[in-house]
Amino acid sequence: MPLTPTHVPPRPPRPSLRHAPRPSERMPCQMRARLPRALSRDRSALYRWSVPTHDTETERIRRIYDRRSATSPSERGDANLRWLCGQAEGETLEIGIGRGRTLPFYPRDVHLTGIELSEVALRVAQRRVQDLGLDATLHQGDATALPYPDDHFDTVIFSFVLCTIPDDRRAVAEAVRVLRPAGRLLLVEHVRSPNPIVRAIERLVEPITVRWQADHLLREPLDHVLAEGLELETLQRSWFGIVERLSARKPEADELEQTG
Repeated sequence: MPLTPTHVPPRPPRPSLRHAPRPSERMPCQMRARLPRALSRDRSALYRWSVPTHDTETERIRRIYDRRSATSPSERGDANLRWLCGQAEGETLEIGIGRGRTLPFYPRDVHLTGIELSEVALRVAQRRVQDLGLDATLHQGDATALPYPDDHFDTVIFSFVLCTIPDDRRAVAEAVRVLRPAGRLLLVEHVRSPNPIVRAIERLVEPITVRWQADHLLREPLDHVLAEGLELETLQRSWFGIVERLSARKPEADELEQTG
């Protein structure tokens, strides 16, 4: 029996992806108008999250150390801190006392005053003072505007803090101001290395450490100490010249007259 052909309708053409309408073309006009503004708001929010904002450099540093003090574990002292605090005498001021990692290394006959920018770190240090039973008074304040009179302390100490203070020259000048004649300025800091290879690495890394940790790697406190007229007693360096121990003495009035 012969078969009769049946009519098969032609298949519709497949739509070309090249001519497919874009998502924005399928949107109503009002939605297309809102889309760029929404994306702009999202980008602004992302930028604000990834790049911290701050009113002043000092305020930014305070926030950094508030966060660090709230989350970082307790630090342990080392030989540098033993050397630093073991030389303190009489009325002693530590600038930037932080969480109080130096507290166990001070002699018992020292009356310690500590000043710290971060309120969070200061609370931790207060608890350590109580636990150790020390004769210490802690204040919140700025290293570049010390709330103490001239010629008030026998010893002034910096412990790895001049690398973060926005104006380190002014901080050293304030330390010298409150230091009594014949008093001693003691510090341990990480500084600009005299080794050219190490210094090149510090120069390469410093923009990152300054941006996120407020940590300057190329500073040299010795320059400021000498500029303030102090007499250098001790200068020791370790770790390719990165870590510096310094002891300097403030001249007495008669010594200044003789040199003048």
